[in-house]
Amino acid sequence: MTTAANIREFLITRRSRLTPADAGLPDFGGRRRVPGLRREEVALLAGMSVEYYVRLERGNAFGISDAILDGISRALKLDDAEHAHLYDLVRAANQGSRTPQRKPASRTQQIRPGTQRLLDAMTFPAIIQNGRMDVVATNTLGRALFSEMYVQPYEPVNFARFLFLDPRGKTAYRRWNDPAEQIVALLRAESGRVPADRALRALIEELSNGSSEFAALWEAHDVRIHLAGNKLFHHPDVGDLDLGYEAMQLMTDPGLQFVGFTAEPGSASDHALRLLGSLAARVPDQIKLDR
Repeated sequence: MTTAANIREFLITRRSRLTPADAGLPDFGGRRRVPGLRREEVALLAGMSVEYYVRLERGNAFGISDAILDGISRALKLDDAEHAHLYDLVRAANQGSRTPQRKPASRTQQIRPGTQRLLDAMTFPAIIQNGRMDVVATNTLGRALFSEMYVQPYEPVNFARFLFLDPRGKTAYRRWNDPAEQIVALLRAESGRVPADRALRALIEELSNGSSEFAALWEAHDVRIHLAGNKLFHHPDVGDLDLGYEAMQLMTDPGLQFVGFTAEPGSASDHALRLLGSLAARVPDQIKLDR
């Protein structure tokens, strides 16, 4: 899908979820041809002409100012992730109309030895991933937590492939829909940031062709920021794990994100995580370090 088409579909899906009442507009009744707000109503709320908004929704982003984008974001009640995604799409459209974008490297990024040593020193599961959801690095407990993903893995090891293309992905999480929706939303946001990433485009095509569930979620055009939350795992060796996670960008390695997982002290999940650590410590060194 072109950047212009992505702008169009994103704006249509955002306004389709709002009613006049949601936007503080009077509803005079009558049948609406499409769900949600009309284009004229979005333009009114954004303080712009209908023609100007229609032009943008058709994918023509040339000359769109930040003030206009801010107005549209307010009109459509976009959250921070959606607001950033709209900016990314418009920026990509304008860059594409002037000069070709530099294509990012298709290979999985590597971390520095010092970063790996920090991971290894941590006593909780920790991973580093890139924007395509490839696992770039992990510590021993992190690999043990996601051990099912390393059984006959796709290359590179990737959360999205595991969830949507590997049967084990269905049982690794107790509420599969939650991580599935989150990962698709993260990939959608990444596609707005780096639309020229050939590896990302290939991954999305692979997932769309291989999973109807992924394809349906992808068409929703939802985006998300990955910072903190909870994951409900089911591990084949230690059972259920309720873990919180914290995510942060690596300032020394742009494009890479650190994610750490912890359990509530003294909880059943804490005991299960300690047991998992003990089991992982018994694995031969050559296996533990093969990551």
